[in-house]
Amino acid sequence: MTNSVTEKSLGRLSVVKRKFFTFNELILENGETLGPITIAYETYGQLNSYRSNAVLVHHALSGDAHAAGYYEGEKDPGWWDSMIGPGKAFDTNEYFVICSNVLGGCKGSTGPSSINPKSGKPYALDFPLITIGDIVNCQKRLIDYLGIEQLLTVVGGSMGGMQALSWLVNYPERIRSAIPIATTAKHSPQQIAFNEAGRLAIMADPNWNFGNYYESKPPAKGLAVARMIGHITYMSDVSMAEKFGRQKKWASQGEKFTADFEVEGYLRYRGDNFVKRFDANTYLYITKAMDHFDGFDGKSAQEAFQHVKAKVMVIAFKSDWLYPAYQSQEIVRACKIADLGISYCEIESTYGHDAFLLEIEEESHLIRHFLKKVFYDYEVIDGYSI
Repeated sequence: MTNSVTEKSLGRLSVVKRKFFTFNELILENGETLGPITIAYETYGQLNSYRSNAVLVHHALSGDAHAAGYYEGEKDPGWWDSMIGPGKAFDTNEYFVICSNVLGGCKGSTGPSSINPKSGKPYALDFPLITIGDIVNCQKRLIDYLGIEQLLTVVGGSMGGMQALSWLVNYPERIRSAIPIATTAKHSPQQIAFNEAGRLAIMADPNWNFGNYYESKPPAKGLAVARMIGHITYMSDVSMAEKFGRQKKWASQGEKFTADFEVEGYLRYRGDNFVKRFDANTYLYITKAMDHFDGFDGKSAQEAFQHVKAKVMVIAFKSDWLYPAYQSQEIVRACKIADLGISYCEIESTYGHDAFLLEIEEESHLIRHFLKKVFYDYEVIDGYSI
């Protein structure tokens, strides 16, 4: 079940492999039935004999199941490799770490680019609208398949934090703790507006063809612009100034609207690279799921958290203007009203929303100590030997 092997002396994971779990069908929150469903996932470390050391990591919008380690023949590690591995925040000498690609994704999990068994062609816009709750329900099926009764923690940043909140509300008996990072219980009008601008950029691309582009050219320009819009919100004014300033590039002679400034070239580079690894329809479906997310399901804090006994640590970043700290504080306030064991950490950073991927040292310190406390309480309360 755990295929990953750790190399303790190097403090890194060895070559990892993507795995797949398929089940027959899922009744979505909108009442539609979708199936069969395949979920791509990876695991790191070893599950202990009590099955009490499992950690579920949730990825953000553009992430996938490849959170750590290296694929054979590739030089770039998983997206949170700095946090997962021997001696790291999620120490794979201690914990069994799981990360899955979300439902609706395009990296091995069933999504709009998958083959619709009814037509034999990609779903495209025949794929049903999904929710963060549907994504979490698929993860719950995966956890059941892995034989894990209770997770030590669920953790994620941005959209990953939404999934952690959904676990907290919908499956409180299945988790011991939750670590939502740089996230919100529901999108503000501004956050919805940014996502809508990205969606419209994709749908305005003539190659989008109402989602039916899989046998022709994809809407690359539209998806690149959507990524550029998103990436602007991930950084901060300070981080952009420090990284680019007003440095200029040499424009091609005779061309007027080229990328004159370094920041323009950077955004174009990020956009062009994104289209090589991401599906435009997946972008539409997942951003819509994020916009409709309500972490409390329209209930009061007391109602939403009435069965929750898990410990919660919320992490935010001062320069994050996409998911500003006040939204994390609203989650903390709701936890306090419900009398949950809650801690809140607001980290000084100039990186903006990207800080949850970059402020490794401070995040690692906080998470390492939080998990040790949760794991210790887990073992002592349940009478296990440490």
